[in-house]
Amino acid sequence: MSNLKKFGIVLTSSALSFGIFSSIANASTTVVEQPGKVQIQIASTEKEKVLTKNDLIKKFRSLFPNQFDFINDSDFHMGGGHFYSDDDTLRYDLSFSKTVKGKQLHGNVGFVGENLEIEQFSYQPIIEKESLFPAKVSKEEARKIANDFVKEFLAGEEYRLETDPYNYFPVQNLTEPIRYSFSFARTENQVSIFEQRIEVSVLGNGEIVSFYRNPVKMDSSTFDDLKQIKNKNEILEKVKENISVELQYQIAHDYRTGDRSVQLVYQPTTKLQGVHASSAKWLTANGYSADFPEKTKIEMITSTPLPPKQNGITLEEAKKIAEQILSIKSDKVKLNIQSIEEVENYNGQAVISVQYMYQYANGGHGTNLEINKQTGEVIQYHDIKRQILDETVGETKKENALSQKEALAQALKYVKEWVPSYLHNYAMPVEEPYFDESQGAYYISFPRIVNGIIVLGDQISVNIAADGSLNSLNVNYQEMEEWPSNDKVISEEDAKAILNKALSLKLNYKKQGKKEDDHHYDLVYLPVFNEDPFSLLNANTGEWNNLYNGTNSTVISHPWAEEELNYLINAKILDVKDDKNFNGDASVSKGEALKVIMASLTYFYDGRYYAGQENTTQTFDNIDPKHPLYQSVERAVEVGILKPNDQKFDLDTPIKREELAAWYIRVLGLEQAAKNSSIFKLDFLDANKIQKEYIGSVALANSMGLLKTDQNQFNPTKEVTYAELAVSTIRLAHEMSEKGRGMNY
Repeated sequence: MSNLKKFGIVLTSSALSFGIFSSIANASTTVVEQPGKVQIQIASTEKEKVLTKNDLIKKFRSLFPNQFDFINDSDFHMGGGHFYSDDDTLRYDLSFSKTVKGKQLHGNVGFVGENLEIEQFSYQPIIEKESLFPAKVSKEEARKIANDFVKEFLAGEEYRLETDPYNYFPVQNLTEPIRYSFSFARTENQVSIFEQRIEVSVLGNGEIVSFYRNPVKMDSSTFDDLKQIKNKNEILEKVKENISVELQYQIAHDYRTGDRSVQLVYQPTTKLQGVHASSAKWLTANGYSADFPEKTKIEMITSTPLPPKQNGITLEEAKKIAEQILSIKSDKVKLNIQSIEEVENYNGQAVISVQYMYQYANGGHGTNLEINKQTGEVIQYHDIKRQILDETVGETKKENALSQKEALAQALKYVKEWVPSYLHNYAMPVEEPYFDESQGAYYISFPRIVNGIIVLGDQISVNIAADGSLNSLNVNYQEMEEWPSNDKVISEEDAKAILNKALSLKLNYKKQGKKEDDHHYDLVYLPVFNEDPFSLLNANTGEWNNLYNGTNSTVISHPWAEEELNYLINAKILDVKDDKNFNGDASVSKGEALKVIMASLTYFYDGRYYAGQENTTQTFDNIDPKHPLYQSVERAVEVGILKPNDQKFDLDTPIKREELAAWYIRVLGLEQAAKNSSIFKLDFLDANKIQKEYIGSVALANSMGLLKTDQNQFNPTKEVTYAELAVSTIRLAHEMSEKGRGMNY
């Protein structure tokens, strides 16, 4: 992942610019990378029809009547016109921001074509209690809102709601609104068109907050005859007979703790993309074949470790390496190395990150590259020089595309030259390279191998341009201490049987390739396993696991806190090892209570790309950096919830209600107000049982409804239960959201 250098217009990509930007988007964790689109900014003199901000505002208000009447015309900002390198349709951006009641909201809408059809819309409203958990609208109600919006917005076009792949319980803190996401597919003859989709998100209060459609010109498109397709069940049996499975390592990354874990999973062969519904031929990356794609035998790039480029480098040496790689042959462009720093990257490796910018008369754009500090090898690089030259001196010479064999030979040459010390960990490609016909470029992936098994997601990704030059290179190598043995996995035969049981086919219209002059859509049966695009088969248990460990099923019951407890459990805030024997009325320890509160209200790793930026101090003798609650405790000390008055923090002692009240008041920043206990008059029947130091906190927590009384008794020394903690923590999150108070990190 690149750290982006912003220069002028703010765009999301691996490279930003006034003129153009490009990005590489992962197709999935199991296949090679595929290209994004190059965006080209145009000057106003180039536009056939000059549109004003008022034109865009008028169109926007017609799309969302009355919803944004509180936004004044002066709150809008119009971006410049632009188009994509593979689509000359003109596009415009309109954004808005406004401060309401001391809180800022903002949004963005993208228009395409002379008729200003909406392409995307995103809106960040002021967070309301109704959008937080428990949300005002249910998922079913949100689905109807999204469906009605699409029908009204796309009058005359046929779209159908697809199976919802998103989890209802996302991994998020409680101060964030609930967001339901839905996907719709455009249809022809009531059959979904594979790449024609609309994504809609609905907030918990029922507001539409994001919308994206994939605009493709359909005027000249042709479609296979639905009457010519073969019987679905016959094709299904054919797939079941031929399907093969592959044992792979899958690394799961817990973004709350920073921990990585590895499990062995079975995957169906990714070489099969589908089956042509009429001819029954197998669809692969290279087109249709009468023969089922066979497994590729694993062949290591090199059997023995190769020496690194260098044995450690300095910042000055890294700068020289970068200058040599980034040099550009043009007197109209100047390379500017903006920063060089030693960091630890996402994969836990010590690297030197070089931020750079190409500057020219009308602007500039740039990104960064990464060099392994220990080996001097460039492990993350994306060439934007070709785009710069297009921008400054006109279109560069178009080359005839290499053959697949030639592209692979070039890719091997580059990895041996650039990252030799990594190569004994990687194999020759097991997937067919992705070929971008519009660019004549190949995307080639060398998978990482551990114990003879492919590591899902870890690969060396290489993009070879049509002239054989290197467009990009990225080494993904995650550091792991232990790799599970495969001696206890279920057999391939058993795994295949489980996969076949979960296998179904979905009929779609799909283009075979990406040729500009190809407007025909084939009818293709696409394999679907377990009705979940993110599910993996655990190779040890034979059970299905979600790639993101999500679930939306109720796991425990409780007479008055069931919804809250299950939400915290499914959101990975409350960790329950044994859901069958879990007792919501059991006392909760101080350590567990602190963990729940901190996980509910803040992220420790959100937005932090580089490791090593977490807390490095140690407040309590018994909570060192290796302790599982270390981050929770140190963040609690940092924001003032815990007071480091003692050498140890008693994790295992049950927390009492008056102490929890004090924690909540500190979270809200009201500790000073609570300290003057003499100003608080409590009419609880057991007010005399509240310790003096907690009187103010109890009074405030009770008046805000965070911790309520039972028959006019506060029960200050009563041990807090899991149920009480769940309900009160959610109330605390609502109070924080209402006051616009967040834990900055």
